[in-house]
Amino acid sequence: MIRKLQKADVIKVADIWLDSNVKTHNFIPARYWESNYDPVKEMLLQAEVYVYESNGEIQGFIGLNGEYIEGIFVCDKLQSQGIGKLLLDFIKERRTGLSLNVYEKNTRAIHFYQREGFEIQDEGIDEATGEKDYVMIWQ
Repeated sequence: MIRKLQKADVIKVADIWLDSNVKTHNFIPARYWESNYDPVKEMLLQAEVYVYESNGEIQGFIGLNGEYIEGIFVCDKLQSQGIGKLLLDFIKERRTGLSLNVYEKNTRAIHFYQREGFEIQDEGIDEATGEKDYVMIWQ
């Protein structure tokens, strides 16, 4: 089931965010993600966030800012089981176009988004990390 984030969900969602970022972006020091944990918890309450829940447990989420996808995050042990696609399809049904940024070194995510119809439109450097990233668009 996909539903809107509730205040009671914030800790679980922030934990998924932290765990996913540390494991997926191992080219960025873990302390960077850890130092952003508390600010992310605050931002989650102000953002448009949808969670995927099964058997009463949150297993993943997607965060949006208008037409921009802030990120899709799925519990490590449940990745590659279709949860990210379900979350993305849920949003695609509600938007006519979407954009996002993805690190160049996160090839798994790039392939996922390309498979889902996103195209690389631009590249740049993420100022916070110094890492090269791509802007990807879906229309």
